[in-house]
Amino acid sequence: MMPTVEKFQYDNAIVQKFALATVIFGVVGMLVGLLIALQLVFPSLNFGLPYTTFGRLRPLHTNAVIFAFVGNGIFMGVYYSLQRLLKTPMYSKFLSNVHFWGWQAIILAAAITLPLGITSSHEYAELEWPIDIAIALVWIVFGINLMGTITRRRENHLYVAIWFYIATWATVTLLHVCNNLVIPVSLFKSYPVFAGVQDALVQWWYGHNAVAFFLTTPYLGMMYYFLPNAANRPVYSYRLSIIHFWALIFIYIWAGPHHLLYTSLPDWAQSLGMVFSLMLIAPSWGGMLNGLLTLRGAWDRVRQDPILKFMVVAVTAYGMSTFEGPMMSIKSFNAITHYTDWTIAHVHVGALGWNGMLTFGVLYWLMPRLYNTQLYSVKLANVHFWLGTLGILFYAIPLYWGGVTQQLMWKQFTPEGFLKYGNFLETVTQIIPMYATRAFGGFLFFAGLFVMIYNLLRTVRSGQLQATETAEAPPRQVHVAHTGEYWHRWLERRSVLLTTLAVVAVAIGGLVEIVPMMWVESNVPKIATVQPYTPLELQGRDLYIREGCMGCHSQMIRPFRSETERYGEFSKSGEFIYDRPFLWGSKRTGPDLHRQGGKYPDSWHYNHLLDPESMSPGSIMPPYPWLITDDLDISDTEAKIRVLQQLGTPSPAGFAQRANEDLREQAAQIVKNLRQDGIKGEALEQKEIIALIAYLQRLGTDIKKMDRPSASN
Repeated sequence: MMPTVEKFQYDNAIVQKFALATVIFGVVGMLVGLLIALQLVFPSLNFGLPYTTFGRLRPLHTNAVIFAFVGNGIFMGVYYSLQRLLKTPMYSKFLSNVHFWGWQAIILAAAITLPLGITSSHEYAELEWPIDIAIALVWIVFGINLMGTITRRRENHLYVAIWFYIATWATVTLLHVCNNLVIPVSLFKSYPVFAGVQDALVQWWYGHNAVAFFLTTPYLGMMYYFLPNAANRPVYSYRLSIIHFWALIFIYIWAGPHHLLYTSLPDWAQSLGMVFSLMLIAPSWGGMLNGLLTLRGAWDRVRQDPILKFMVVAVTAYGMSTFEGPMMSIKSFNAITHYTDWTIAHVHVGALGWNGMLTFGVLYWLMPRLYNTQLYSVKLANVHFWLGTLGILFYAIPLYWGGVTQQLMWKQFTPEGFLKYGNFLETVTQIIPMYATRAFGGFLFFAGLFVMIYNLLRTVRSGQLQATETAEAPPRQVHVAHTGEYWHRWLERRSVLLTTLAVVAVAIGGLVEIVPMMWVESNVPKIATVQPYTPLELQGRDLYIREGCMGCHSQMIRPFRSETERYGEFSKSGEFIYDRPFLWGSKRTGPDLHRQGGKYPDSWHYNHLLDPESMSPGSIMPPYPWLITDDLDISDTEAKIRVLQQLGTPSPAGFAQRANEDLREQAAQIVKNLRQDGIKGEALEQKEIIALIAYLQRLGTDIKKMDRPSASN
């Protein structure tokens, strides 16, 4: 006879491991973030070393915060809530531990490779192909454990948090695979399958939806579990959560092109991104209101309970950032905010407010339960709350102010019709005080993290880890009929069908946007004068990527009078057909470089890279002395040419074998120019700086060869 209840044990040990990793990598990621914020105020903090420059540390910061801090926070929340919502332990302790240690190994690999300049340059996907494969394998392990636990559940229905966990796993799988389609050149170098405009679309289809399905949907699942538990209140509306879930995952996937407004992306794709971004307000705010209204009747507790304070600020920040994002997708608004520090403020309202504050609230709620004790100090938790909240305000407000200042100065003309601030550095020096205030805000937020660490350490010392927790529940009644059952309840009992429908919902938008860009040639009109990079220019381009120059410089001149007057003719889609990867950038800390070629002599670039202030007084760009002392590695030139040939880059028969001869000839010409301008140095032809100069002098020159009256776009 079937027992009325079954006893089992929850695995708390894996939750504790992910919680510990969350805290450790929170410190690491935010410390690097604070350092690079200070580098913009005090450039000497780049230390004159190749591994500590802003360009190399910025991707380390973003990866550490997104995948190490937030990623471990996600797994902490999922592994705790999933077991209790399904009334079953995790499918496999072995897989749980493989997942944990595999994820930490990936983070360690990122921490080593990114400062070394080993990067694909794709935003939020900078890791090279061997690490990408490792991510895929560990993610599959997580998926098997997730879905295996769901199939063994004792609870018939899947609670709303689990819908978001399922959508997260399925969609991140799709995004990761599509955006990392590359052909390896070597163990640490690859070229993407897509090029130019196509690469840009796929990258921001991934980049925006990495925010959507890694930084948002799993945290919404955590909100739906931990907020009601912390408040001891039921979720405000079950039906609103259904609308929130399905509308969000269907609409979100379309919105990526709003990162590429006014670029060379075809207008139809830009318009789709804008329209669906505006539509996102409805489901996003539906979720925010569902979270806040869950606290109806409990606001007196919110005023007293720091855990609920953290969660309220987190949900409010989610609402703010998901209103601001669609507003920034309106073309007229985007014309002001894009390429400015407004974007940085927007991102950090989400990262610090939504992800950071919710993670802190969950940790304060969770750790005492794992250790069967009470939180050491409510007062210290309140101190942390105010440090975090004030830190966000001091971080974001100066950058909003700075963003508006930048764009207004960039667009200002004199009555005579000339750019009022023709020197880009005038805008840089104007906002340095705002960078300093931002760094102060980051310091407050970072200091609050140590208050939490002390509080949690004292908490765990007063208790003992309950590595396993005994629970009991009736066995699952799979075939129980439910007369008059609401349609979504019926769907929740069929996890495979729900997962399939979620995949279909997220796949539609991606297919509609990406497939035409790959197969309809008119989306990327050809320009006859555009030619592949020479071997020396190709090596220089890879150095540009290695040093992270795209983190501060864009290569996309938009069709605004202010930009064409400042930089030159606006950028065309056909100019980028040999760009693997694309390097349009997201932020202008320095000027756009797409028409840099031929603007200055070779000696200017040499001196600028050696000592930026010698050519641009007041510059906050770090110096690159190692480019002058280090020899250029040309051992992989032939392999790079061969891979690009496989991807469709045209070159004459046998060109790969003689590529280094071509490279040396071009290097000799650049060195000749440098000697004529008085630049001395031994064996300059072999140095990395020569290749980088060759690349910079190539930028934008193909379009200058065009017969302008008859040129096609």
